[in-house]
This record gives sequence, structure tokens and C-alpha cells, in this order.
Amino acid sequence: MNNTSTHGLAVTLPELLNSLATKFPDRPALAAPGRTWLSYRALAAQIDCAQAALRECGLGHGDRVALVLPNGPEMAAAFLAVAGGAVCAPLNPHYRVEEFDFYLSDLGVKALIVEAGSDSAVCAVARSREIDVIELAPTGDARAGVFSLHGRAGQAVDSRPAQGEDVALLLHTSGTTSRPKLVPLLHKNLCASAFNIGRALRLSPDDCCLNVMPLFHVHGLVAALLSSLAAGARVVCAPDFSAWGFFEWMSEFSPSWYTAVPTMHQAVLARAKEHADVIADHRLRFIRSSSAALPAPVMAELERLFGVPVIESYGMTEAAHQMASNPLPPAERKPRSVGIAAGPEVAIMDAAGAQLSQGQSGEVVIRGANVTPGYENNAPANRVSFSNGWFRTGDQGYLDAGGYLFLTGRLKEIINRGGEKISPREVDEALLEHPAVAQAVAFALPHPTLGEDIAAAVVLKEKNSTEPRAIREFLFERLTDFKIPSQVVIVPAIPKGPTGKLQRIGLADKLGEFLQPAPVAPRNEIEHAVAKIFAEVLKIDGFGIDDNFFALGGDSLRATQVMVRVFAVFGIDLPNVAVFRKPTVAELAGELAGLIGGAEKIPAGLEHLSDAEIEQLLADEARESDR
Repeated sequence: MNNTSTHGLAVTLPELLNSLATKFPDRPALAAPGRTWLSYRALAAQIDCAQAALRECGLGHGDRVALVLPNGPEMAAAFLAVAGGAVCAPLNPHYRVEEFDFYLSDLGVKALIVEAGSDSAVCAVARSREIDVIELAPTGDARAGVFSLHGRAGQAVDSRPAQGEDVALLLHTSGTTSRPKLVPLLHKNLCASAFNIGRALRLSPDDCCLNVMPLFHVHGLVAALLSSLAAGARVVCAPDFSAWGFFEWMSEFSPSWYTAVPTMHQAVLARAKEHADVIADHRLRFIRSSSAALPAPVMAELERLFGVPVIESYGMTEAAHQMASNPLPPAERKPRSVGIAAGPEVAIMDAAGAQLSQGQSGEVVIRGANVTPGYENNAPANRVSFSNGWFRTGDQGYLDAGGYLFLTGRLKEIINRGGEKISPREVDEALLEHPAVAQAVAFALPHPTLGEDIAAAVVLKEKNSTEPRAIREFLFERLTDFKIPSQVVIVPAIPKGPTGKLQRIGLADKLGEFLQPAPVAPRNEIEHAVAKIFAEVLKIDGFGIDDNFFALGGDSLRATQVMVRVFAVFGIDLPNVAVFRKPTVAELAGELAGLIGGAEKIPAGLEHLSDAEIEQLLADEARESDR
């Protein structure tokens, strides 16, 4: 079988790396902090040695091998060796016992590779499942990525060359509440994606990538490692990311680019003032961002600080990472856009499978050589996710007249607030425009009558302070009323996934202590009166003056009932939106106190309406709203 594409490009990892070892034998390929460079010829020799050791352990094509290794050059070289000679399944070293047990079982791995002397819980899990454990031991060579493998001898295996249609990498999907789906990526998928990224970024042998992404994730493996190697460039394989380490590595290696998720970019910005000398001497050609939406203020600040373009791209596991990318100058880059198609075809499709025109919003779909052939052993997911050769990404967006893709949200994350559809991404972007907000994520809250309500968690910038009330008021100037989060909580940190991506799914449970503070009792007669109105309308008690009306079960109809009762008690006619703007007893009582002269008592002599009169006012209000 011919293993080369019609364009003359490699379609397997061994073919790619062997060609590079021939073309650039003495060029540096891999490095790490405190280590010397490993050349392309030496990298190919290391991979050959590792694959021979795998065969001695009885592992060959089709056999699944899990990697649980720390980030660094040994992890990079081990991935290349295992993916080229068997099937590689890298796992997050920080998983808990239950997670290791699930993934090893679901992957059906035959062997596990860990660092020599590792005390990881995965070792015990593997042995309990009778999975062979192979130890990776650095040889003491100062060159990055040199190691030996030690495991139990096995039966002889087929040593045929890898084919483009062979599975090279197995990864699970992430970010949903359902069971993760298993994504097989073929050799040809990985090679196509590496070449796509290299073309989009104009990578050459003169480039040097500082990789701060974890190498158990497709972003680090393909966008940083494989794209660089495919171009004959250099890769610095850093250990776990830290802002302090980032600037040290920048100084040591003078990279021409780096790629990261937005939270990492924000951490770099937060420490920038302390490393002005490193920034002044940098040799970056561009900065890349992917795996999550990059806030426009963060992009602007990165470009101002480093004086180079920031390239936002769009990727996912099922596409072997990259699908679209903003182009390098002099082509136009558009903030809030993930760019133009960069490898696969990109289109917008409606629920029935019809393609939509420019400007029309629908589901983003892709097809191309980098796209997985389908989820493993998951026919229902494949029926939903593939349509006439197109892969449905689950993302919502539109293409503008120039072919630039704008994402408007994740279809599974769209919040249905009483029939009103809200994209949390839109709320995120509005929150990030607040001058005191460093990070923000909007998320769904269960609601007894609306089905879902919307809340938001924010992290403030250093040396900044504000109140949730002020943040909500800020949002009323930028979003329509029904998109305003009922609750905004200020937290020290937002839960992140293993790659540093902010986690939206399940956030309501994770932030329960912030969303449900201890109740505070009313402090004056006005607050007592408003609390009584809330209790009558919601038919509950035991809440505090800072508890949110909507989080307690309120909705727009009940907000109308509150306003009618406010008029009955106080004689003040407020619009229904007042409850959206002042959704707590304390806030609404404060508004009323200001309108009646700041007094803390209900005005003397005010006539109270009977229950029958209140019901009549509610009926009248309902008739008005129907007109």
C-alpha cells in the first residue's frame, strides 16, 4: 500500500519522522529546561529503540498502551514511539483512582507506561486489572527525551510498517456531563492536522515553539509538538505550566511562538510587570490561542505587551485539533472570530442537515482528512454526530461574508430560561468587558418553574474590588434583561479542567457554597415588608435578605405579582423589570427606601389593599401583558 498522500506528504508518524531525520539529521528537535537539544537523527534513533523494547514486551500495531507520564521531552518522545508502533492512549497524571479505573477499562489497554519509581495510583489500578506495567527510565543523558523502557517480556509481534488508516492515538472527549466518548485518531488524521497547522502559521525550520500545554491533550500533542516537527522546527517541552516558569523558559530558549489556552495567557499577563526585561528581549513572531474563547481584552493586552499578532484558532479532539484559524498579517485578524477554515472544510448546518448561507446561525460542521472516522463502539453518537459525510461539532456559529467563523455558543450549553435561549458565551464576553473582572463564566442553574436560570462566577483582577450588584448593573447596559445572570458570585478561582480550560458544565454544584450563603434576617420594617411579599408570592420562608428572588423560584409572572403587592403596600408603582435589577430583599428595599425619602419605616397612613383587590390588580396586569 502506498503510504504517501497525493500531495507527497507523509500520512504516518514513522514516515514523517524518518523523512525529517534524513532531511535535517543534525537540526535540534526536542529540548527542555536545563537539558540540551536532541537532534532529529537522535530522536529517530530513540523512537526506534523504544519501539524495539515495546515489541520485546509483546506490543505491536493495534495494541493499546496508556501513558501516565509527567510533561516533558520523555513524554513527547514516548508518545511518538508508542503511536508509531502501537496505539497511544495518554492520560492525565493527576486523575483519581476512580478515573484511572474507568479510563483503563474503557480504553482496553494492554500495557501501561509510567516513570520508573512512580507512586501513581494508576499502577495499582493496572495491576488489579492484570495490565502490564512498563517503566520508563531516563538514561542520565543530558539530551532531552532519551530514555529506556523496562517491562515483562511478551510474545513476538508483527513489526509491519504503520499504515495511514491505522489508529495512532486514542483520546476521550471532555466537557460534558455524559459518559466521555472515545475518539480514535488515525495516522493520516494526525499528519494532516500537523501540516494544516504548519501552513496556517507558516512554520519553518527556523521556528522554535515553547510548548506549555500538557502532552496528554490534543492541543499540546498536535498543535505544538507535531506541527513543529512536521516543519522541521524545534520544540521546547516544558514541565507543568506556571507563569514564573514561563518567563524563565522564554529567557532560556528565545522561542518564536507559543500556544496556550486563555487562562494561561491571562496568567502570563498577570505576571508581566515583574518580567519586563524578558518581554523587552523576546523574539516571538506570534502568539497562538486555542481550546477556548479568547476574550478580546486579553488579545488586545497580549498584542500591546509583546508587539506581535495573537492568532486565535478553533479546534477539538475529533478534528485532531485544528479546524479554523485567524491568518497571520497582512491578512485580516478579527477579534471574537476563530478565523477561516484552516485544513478541513467548514460549513453551517441546520437541524435537518441543510447547509445555511453566510450570516445564518446554525451548527458548525466539518469534513476533511484530519477528522476522525467516528467514535469507537458508539453507534448512537455516530448517528447524531455525522451527517452526509459532515461531522457535527455541537458548536453554534455563523460565517461572515469573508468566510470568518464566529462561534456563538455550545449547543449543549445553551441555557433555556423559561423558553428564552441564552448563549453563556455572550454573557461571558459582556462580563469580561468590566474593568475589574479577570475571568468569568456563565452557567445554568436548575429552576423549578423556568427549567433553567443563569448565574455567573467571576474572578477579579489583582488589586481590584467591586460588588456583584455593581457587576449586574454593568451588564444591564450591555445585555437584554432576560440574559442578565440572576446571581453573580465573586470567587477566588473558577474550577478548571486539566488543560486550564474553565469548566462550565457542573459549575452550579461546584460553587454551591457561594450560591447559597447563610440567610441574613431583615434589618428594618421596609425589609420585613418586602420579605413578606417575597414569601407570599413564592410561598416559601427561611430565606435571607441577600437571597436572589429568581434562585428562590421566582420568574417573570411572579415578578409581576411582587410589583402589584409593592404598590398595594407602599403606593409606589415600579416596572416589573425592577425585580430583575433588584432581585434581593435588600436591594429592592433599598430602592423603595430611596423613593420614599430614605425612611426606614413604611409611610404612616398608607392604605393596604385587600387580598381581593390585589387579585384584581394582578388580573388587570395579566390582561395588559396579553395585548
